[in-house]
Amino acid sequence: MCNKHSEIQQNPSHFEGSAEEKVTAQHVQANFMDYIKDMKFFDPHIHMTSRTTDDYQALADAGVVAIIEPAFWLGQPRTGLATFKDYFSSLVGWERFRSSQFGIKHYCTIGLNSREANNEPLAEQVMEILPLYLYKEGVVGVGEIGFDDQTPAEEKYYRWQLDLAKEANLPVQVHTPHRDKRKGTERSMAIALEHGIAPNMVIIDHNNEETVKSVLDQGFHAAFTIYPFTKMGNERMVEIVKQYGSERIMINSAADWGISDPLAVAKTAALMKMKGISDHDIKMVTYQNAIDAFAQSGQINVEDFENNTVIDQSKTFNGNTILRGGQQPRIDKNAIVIR
Repeated sequence: MCNKHSEIQQNPSHFEGSAEEKVTAQHVQANFMDYIKDMKFFDPHIHMTSRTTDDYQALADAGVVAIIEPAFWLGQPRTGLATFKDYFSSLVGWERFRSSQFGIKHYCTIGLNSREANNEPLAEQVMEILPLYLYKEGVVGVGEIGFDDQTPAEEKYYRWQLDLAKEANLPVQVHTPHRDKRKGTERSMAIALEHGIAPNMVIIDHNNEETVKSVLDQGFHAAFTIYPFTKMGNERMVEIVKQYGSERIMINSAADWGISDPLAVAKTAALMKMKGISDHDIKMVTYQNAIDAFAQSGQINVEDFENNTVIDQSKTFNGNTILRGGQQPRIDKNAIVIR
């Protein structure tokens, strides 16, 4: 069983480190659930393949009702096409099932990530199979794609996947690079426009203070990743919402195999509440804007997660369950903790 208080202590802080922020961090870490009572959250970028089943329990406890899992780099290069097939299949299969066992609706985006685009012989093979997955149930976009080192190969496969997205009429989830972020972000947007992709169909991710204005001014969706020690912190995110409002802005955790926190969206919502951001704006950036952007895929029906979901942990996927040993299944609309 997931110990909620242990989960809160173990997940890292997203605060920048001043004395005042450390005090705020301790308060949010210990009390964030008090501020988000009755709120629902949609995390549009989280890599649950890298997380334990306990994290699904913690997400459900915190009010996360739906997530999007983008295809991404697993930490070391894949060496063959079969590994991509198995990975993409898990995103539309096992991971959807595992999420459902905690009442969370799982969607995904499928794509060849920028890092692995540089292995061109393998990338060519992956591109041939992508259409087999883009039209599957639960796939709400092409992603995450874009630039890492901003190489010619990355641009080649970014352009190719933009064309696939346009053909399938799917939103595009763009990974902006960690280095030379402004240049990579501008380049990503310019290429999307060049390919005739409407800005409202493109979610530019991993934004920061130097990119947000241009992204919003050009009509794209601006996503922010709340990730410890890098990308974006909670306090900075509050200031961005104060400055730019909530239109076309969304936040995510991008929790993965690194030092990251699957509860980042809920904790940031709590901080926004503490700092006087309106309930309307909190809902927009932690829930509604992500739905509006990715629902353009035609794959999202809010009734699937806004109503109470029947949870039946006795179900199996290919003969496998989330239960081990003598663990007993819960079949319930509300209580989902395995005791």
